[in-house]
Amino acid sequence: MTQAPVFDPSRAVDVARKALMIESKALLDLAPRLGEEFSRAVQAMLNCKGRVAVMGMGKSGHVGRKIVATLASTGTPALFVHPAEASHGDLGMVAPNDVVLALSNSGESDELNVVLPVLKRLGVTIVAMTGKADSSLARHANIVLDSAVAEEACPLNLAPTASTTAQMALGDALAVALLDARGFKAEDFARSHPGGALGRKLLTHVRDLMRAGADLPRVAPDTQFTDLMREMSAKALGVAIMVDADDRVQGIFTDGDLRRLVERGQDLRGLTAGDVSSKKPRTVSADALAVDAADLMEAARITVVLVVDAEQRLQGAITINDLMRAKVI
Repeated sequence: MTQAPVFDPSRAVDVARKALMIESKALLDLAPRLGEEFSRAVQAMLNCKGRVAVMGMGKSGHVGRKIVATLASTGTPALFVHPAEASHGDLGMVAPNDVVLALSNSGESDELNVVLPVLKRLGVTIVAMTGKADSSLARHANIVLDSAVAEEACPLNLAPTASTTAQMALGDALAVALLDARGFKAEDFARSHPGGALGRKLLTHVRDLMRAGADLPRVAPDTQFTDLMREMSAKALGVAIMVDADDRVQGIFTDGDLRRLVERGQDLRGLTAGDVSSKKPRTVSADALAVDAADLMEAARITVVLVVDAEQRLQGAITINDLMRAKVI
């Protein structure tokens, strides 16, 4: 009976460090090899009227799925086609105006090589990502991206490790080169990530979160202080908004203003909204990004911003709590 090896903690760390060094070197060696073929691949994908169909078996297939996700989220429509399923009907997912990105470190994947002649007859541009420039895949391809590595990070030099790292990095390089060539902006990225933090910051507008209509505590300049407080308490916004007869904003009275009046010992009887309101409240437009309202609140150290139109008519109000609930901040 074979005795189980005794675990050596220091050896585990040494092996892991060596693996990282091998993979790091593989990436450093990859960068100088990028050149004309890489530019041709980017150009082909830019000119593609359909989608980039990524294919790969085994570990290359797993990498391919990640490349598809990265391409799709950065402005390049893409899909993954499993080579084994492709020869049983899924090849119909590939159209003549597509570009095929085929991944195989050896370039001799049987399932992939079976469909390559059919793809050539279909007239699609085939971009190979392979570690063997003289492989069957490379010979069938229109463009060849060299993803060769000197060795795998696996101590046995067998398990795909450094080679899949190189494929992943080369896929990322394609995606960011395409992103740059398309003039892809943060706003474009947000549109494909509406549920993420960036999406919320770049897609959520003030009008999406603001309180409006009967929820707003409105008072006229001549409103008595006791009535102002009733309106302020009823709407539970922490402010009373002073408007004129045309609903133009004239001022704002806040919980902080009330605290300061009380601290000064001010006699509040007989005062009106016009007497106690701040005359230059902070405002934003309904079309502004919610994150801009958050920045304004932070800069001014306030918790409520009024929303007005071009004529300074009151449209709504947005609070720091509204922004927090929407996870804008």
